[in-house]
Amino acid sequence: MKPTFTVPAASFALAAALAAGSACAQSGTDHGAHQHADHARHMAERQAEVSGRGKDVMPFDLAATLHVFTKTKTGGVQKVVARRSKDREQVRLVREHLQEIQGQFRRRDFSGPAHIHGHDMPGLHELQAAPPGAVRVAYREVPAGAELAFTSADRALVRAIHRWFDAQVADHGHDAQAGHEGHVHK
Repeated sequence: MKPTFTVPAASFALAAALAAGSACAQSGTDHGAHQHADHARHMAERQAEVSGRGKDVMPFDLAATLHVFTKTKTGGVQKVVARRSKDREQVRLVREHLQEIQGQFRRRDFSGPAHIHGHDMPGLHELQAAPPGAVRVAYREVPAGAELAFTSADRALVRAIHRWFDAQVADHGHDAQAGHEGHVHK
């Protein structure tokens, strides 16, 4: 009588995956590179859409300005500055816009970011649903622009602000960057 062996189904799946990977390697196909290229193409398309919708809400030229989103322990700071500090028109437009949206955000009116980034933007629903006064928004002029400081004692709202900032950095591409607490961006 011959001995019988049982092979678990998972072993067959592993063998099939290894064989597929080996076939890709032999053919020179790099699925990681394809996935990266697809992701990069999707992000470029998304950023172009956001830039187009941004013109509906932001009066300044996105290409002539830089958004810096700095997360803090109590919320975060959104700074917008003209890339050329002597561009008085862009500086004026940035300051006017940030003053205007400060009032909107204090009323939990995030319709501008929702229009630009979509209604399912990370962190947006939590910020809109926050009780009055739970998120404080302070305006301050800085050289070449202005900033809004978002603060909250509610840890869930701080996390929502952080997710909201991350989404904006991703969506604005080269027109935005993540800041670092304690570091000054000029």
